[in-house]
Amino acid sequence: MILNMYSVADHRAPRPDDDRSTPARIRDAAIRCFADNGVDRTPVRTIAEAAGVSPALVIHHFGSKDRLRVACDRHVAALIRAQKSDSMRAGAGVDPMTALRTYGEGPPLLAYLARTLTDGSPHVSELLEELVADAVAYMAAGEANGLLRPSDDPHGRAAVLLLWSMGALVLHEQAARLLGVDLLGDTDQLLGYLRPALEVMGRGVMTEEAYEQLAGAMDPAEGSPGERPGRTRTTQEV
Repeated sequence: MILNMYSVADHRAPRPDDDRSTPARIRDAAIRCFADNGVDRTPVRTIAEAAGVSPALVIHHFGSKDRLRVACDRHVAALIRAQKSDSMRAGAGVDPMTALRTYGEGPPLLAYLARTLTDGSPHVSELLEELVADAVAYMAAGEANGLLRPSDDPHGRAAVLLLWSMGALVLHEQAARLLGVDLLGDTDQLLGYLRPALEVMGRGVMTEEAYEQLAGAMDPAEGSPGERPGRTRTTQEV
């Protein structure tokens, strides 16, 4: 699961030509504000100013800041699900850089996720569970069209890939130091992350002998991976 990359747009005021509904403008403004400062340190008044509405209108549409945050979580998950599903449906011919630019003008989803994962919100578990469930579904579509290899454990694979991706977001400052790449920034400078990520995802890092030995040791009752029904042995698996 290579990270979806979204540029960070200016959140200080709504665009003059913004034709979104008022709840959508409030929600996207909240995503930007929460990404910048965290939920606890973002008062409703700040969100209202960013959306160009009154604090009373924010409460009118969402009831409370906590319910607004839940709406933000669901919207972020829906955007990631849509983008990933589109990529999987495109099959092996998908252009990863085009896919990454799809929501270039949208809210800063990665910055929002990075903040969400570290702010201790009780909604983090619900958001991650939804992202894993979505990943199982769109990775199944990727298997069907030949983009991905079949998995013995689709849920486990999706969960591990999500943990890796979310871990990279939490460590985005170290990624900048180690790779010279701002994972929360503009998509045009992400090749320093995407190239090694693609090597790990596509080519793997183990030899076939090492993989077979370790896989057999972890699950000896099932026999070697090559003997399991429906499984394709490959040197690229990790």
